[in-house]
Amino acid sequence: MAAAAAASIRERQTVALKRMLNFNVPHVKNSTGEPVWKVLIYDRFGQDIISPLLSVKELRDMGITLHLLLHSDRDPIPDVPAVYFVMPSEENIDRMCQDLRNQLYESYYLNFISAISRSKLEDIANAALAASAVAQVAKVFDQYLNFITLEDDMFVLCNQNKELVSYRGAVPIIRCSRGTAAEMVAVKLDKKLRENLRDARNSLFTGDTLGAGQFSFQRPLLVLVDRNIDLATPLHHTWTYQALVHDVLDFHLNRVNLEESSGVENSPAGARPKRKNKKSYDLTPVDKFWQKHKGSPFPEVAESVQQELESYRAQEDEVKRLKSIMGLEGEDEGAISMLSDNTAKLTSAVSSLPELLEKKRLIDLHTNVATAVLEHIKARKLDVYFEYEEKIMSKTTLDKSLLDIISDPDAGTPEDKMRLFLIYYISAQQAPSEADLEQYKKALTDAGCNLNPLQYIKQWKAFAKMASAPASYGNSTTKSMGLLSRVMNTGSQFVMEGVKNLVLKQQNLPVTRILDNLMEMKSNPETDDYRYFDPKMLRGNDSSVPRNKNPFQEAIVFVVGGGNYIEYQNLVDYIKGKQGKHILYGCSELFNATQFIKQLSQLGQK
Repeated sequence: MAAAAAASIRERQTVALKRMLNFNVPHVKNSTGEPVWKVLIYDRFGQDIISPLLSVKELRDMGITLHLLLHSDRDPIPDVPAVYFVMPSEENIDRMCQDLRNQLYESYYLNFISAISRSKLEDIANAALAASAVAQVAKVFDQYLNFITLEDDMFVLCNQNKELVSYRGAVPIIRCSRGTAAEMVAVKLDKKLRENLRDARNSLFTGDTLGAGQFSFQRPLLVLVDRNIDLATPLHHTWTYQALVHDVLDFHLNRVNLEESSGVENSPAGARPKRKNKKSYDLTPVDKFWQKHKGSPFPEVAESVQQELESYRAQEDEVKRLKSIMGLEGEDEGAISMLSDNTAKLTSAVSSLPELLEKKRLIDLHTNVATAVLEHIKARKLDVYFEYEEKIMSKTTLDKSLLDIISDPDAGTPEDKMRLFLIYYISAQQAPSEADLEQYKKALTDAGCNLNPLQYIKQWKAFAKMASAPASYGNSTTKSMGLLSRVMNTGSQFVMEGVKNLVLKQQNLPVTRILDNLMEMKSNPETDDYRYFDPKMLRGNDSSVPRNKNPFQEAIVFVVGGGNYIEYQNLVDYIKGKQGKHILYGCSELFNATQFIKQLSQLGQK
């Protein structure tokens, strides 16, 4: 029971996928003998679910010789079983039926990411009958895996809006704000869970589900919040490693893509810029440096990379020194005694060589990623933006005029300036006067900004004012610790000159504060009128349902309308101080500020 409770959502989804790849039989580690060789057929959704969790090597270890997209041109492999992992869409079902008719594989294990309807199941049955392939369809499973797990405690829904994700495991208590998209989702989810509980044929909450025991004896809390409760955080310039990588680099499904270009190359036509090399790095749980530092402030990360590099160089020098000693000539006693003393040391050093090489690979990886991030920080003065926005959001006295930053041609991109102004506009208790607003709009236009996002935020602000006061972000702020010393030394990879060493002070963002109120059963005007759903109760409205009175040990906070790494990290930091408590952060999609600004711009055009 304890082991099950400790399993993270990443571990549970990985176990479910391995079970599926093992023909829906539990996968036993260290089992002797070769695996059954098979092909994996997935759609784009299946590919996105699998790729952050299982490497190509792990798939091969599970017997997957080929992994192919469902809608690609595929040749028949008649003596090999095929495992399908796809959404039950009309288009996908048609293609699967075509595969049956074309007799592509020896047998078919059909796994649907979300539940398949009876009518679509009948379509497959009819196609199997017509193709005389009924015996070849070995198994049909609903996997309920319609989400992408990016961290031990973070998941994102697959980007398709037709069907709601089903939650496997314990039936949660659902809380949500009123009059929002989150309430609409909560009502539908409550109905869906009730139907599942009443349907004896449904296996969502029965049998050997992966969720058994995962929440001990207490039911979890599911908090559904609407993105509208906090529009400033997704726009905020950030200062922690993972969130910065997502903000300024191409980071998707735990893979970061970097463009590298250096110098010029000579050609008959004369010198021309070298073609940019693209490099991809997977930032996974196996990467100990990433696991330790992804939530750290960036200057701390730069310093840690430098320390790791120095430590590696010291180990490398020791191996070289020992090798040169081993090559000593002469028969004098001193050389012989040195030789015997150092043999053991060299044997130890050589045996740790694979570990040393892996260490070097990770140092190179993080040197490249952190250098790319640092280039953005310096070129765009992101430390200045981060510090200024923190002051705006925490209502601290501003030491510089907002107009000065917007008008400074050396401070940031037009998008950076727009993000800063929107945060100011969202966080202001009172909107700026029309005259001031015109002055800001002129400065933003002169800086090359698209004003469409502001159009939408103005409408949202007017509506939000009728509904409630703007979100509060607490009153603590960052502290500047002066310039870094170690990282500034001349031998350092990271010359941080001109970049502030800002130290974060913990403050709860709106989503974290809401979760804290509901998880700890605190009375607070912000959450007192949140709706309460208990799908286990036969009937009853919010007021008549007997409520849980004890603080919750487990919670899922799900943001309808999109989430971000800043919010996720804030929840991770919050729960660190709550012994024995666990939370999951989920969102309908994960976007960075650039993607969010685009969405606001489109809304502003309407």
